[in-house]
Amino acid sequence: MADVEERRSLLGNEGDVSHSDSQSDGTRETPRPGRPLPAICDPSHLLHRVVILVFMCFLGFGSYFCYDNPAALQTQVIQDLNLNTAKFMQLYAWYSWPNVVLCFFGGFLLDRVFGIRLGTILFSLFVCVGQVIFATGAIVNRFWLMEVGRFIFGIGGESLAVAQNTYAVNWFKGKELNLVFGLQLSMARLGSTVNMNIMGWVYSQIVILVGFPGHTALGASLMIASVTCLFSLICALVLGFLDKRAERILHKEQGNTGEVIKLTDVKDFPFTLWLIFIICVCYYVAIFPFIGLGQVFFIEKFNFSPAQARAVNSIVYIISAPASPILGFMVDKTGRNVIWVMIAVVATLAAHMMLAFTFWNPWIAMSLLGVSYSLLACALWPMVAFVVPEHQLGTAYGFMQSIQNLGLALIAMAAGSILDTRGYLVLEVFFCTCICIALMTVVMLYFVDYLRGGDLNRSASARARLQKEATSDAE
Repeated sequence: MADVEERRSLLGNEGDVSHSDSQSDGTRETPRPGRPLPAICDPSHLLHRVVILVFMCFLGFGSYFCYDNPAALQTQVIQDLNLNTAKFMQLYAWYSWPNVVLCFFGGFLLDRVFGIRLGTILFSLFVCVGQVIFATGAIVNRFWLMEVGRFIFGIGGESLAVAQNTYAVNWFKGKELNLVFGLQLSMARLGSTVNMNIMGWVYSQIVILVGFPGHTALGASLMIASVTCLFSLICALVLGFLDKRAERILHKEQGNTGEVIKLTDVKDFPFTLWLIFIICVCYYVAIFPFIGLGQVFFIEKFNFSPAQARAVNSIVYIISAPASPILGFMVDKTGRNVIWVMIAVVATLAAHMMLAFTFWNPWIAMSLLGVSYSLLACALWPMVAFVVPEHQLGTAYGFMQSIQNLGLALIAMAAGSILDTRGYLVLEVFFCTCICIALMTVVMLYFVDYLRGGDLNRSASARARLQKEATSDAE
């Protein structure tokens, strides 16, 4: 009965007329004027969906804020816990290890086991608990406990991103969806940027409060950062309530990820898809591990202050926030994905070579890195849909994320060891080597696609023309 009353209040007078009850003597009850709820409370109204979008964007804020806590506090973590760089980079490796597997099963758990609402709450809880354990490990000076915390944090982090995208598809379909994805990406980059620029200040204030630096101050700073994860958990709870209410009122079904994971599809993947996988791994291992180690690099080589180093280290994320939707629009309008990927890889190689072999202002190289990183993401990931049929997309993207996380875990450990034994110059040469492998693979992809008459490097107009011809033939 409560559902009917709430439905009536949304429908207003029309709802009362159409649902007027009969009296016991057979006469009809006189319709009473309805009291429509405000638009902000109506799940079918745009204003209500804007409220949903706000909670949706903040859903992943805590995860992205805390992911790079080690990078923002690199000097403090190494000094306060008496670590070498190899041990420090284990904090990133332990985040990636669970996602080597969960990239395949995160969507399945959301669709078939938990449902989008419970799944989102559980993954948010993993993120929150993992960050608290991570901070507790620092407080009690137990590095193994910090690694456990990062592992638990990783279980929730990537799967929460899948849940966030599922909510977006469920609430915003059609032309709005690309804008929503762009806003979510911008909020994610905002979380990373705020972390890079504020955690050092938080640590310094804790040191002033307790009177001395050390693992206690480090742990307290990380515990304060966990408040952002708690905030994201609250957003997950509010989203679950609002989505359940909308399901009850509008009689809509829970959203699904749409992913169908069949590991047997892997044997059918074309050669071009494996080349895309290689590009993905070799490129991203030269981005995220570098950012994880970048703060000390800028302090030691360019004599930056810690605040300056954190600022220049975060410019990649700052640029990515507004650039990603703009560059994505450009790639959509022009096509030629392989050429754009090649340009992005060459620009990234140039940025790393500037950082390695020159003393030019690093803002130049890092700004170039931010633009090229955004461009590659916009051009590379959509190519998967051009080379595999729709029913294999879930498996293909899951496998791509899986080997990306495997590469990040292994290279994070390798980068730490190289830095400890050989220094930053050799580490930069190592990153340049990874980018060169990616570049050679892009060139190979170009020729393989060209010789096979593939779709990867067609212009947008050619693709539209072929799609129109295919549609007319089918009719």
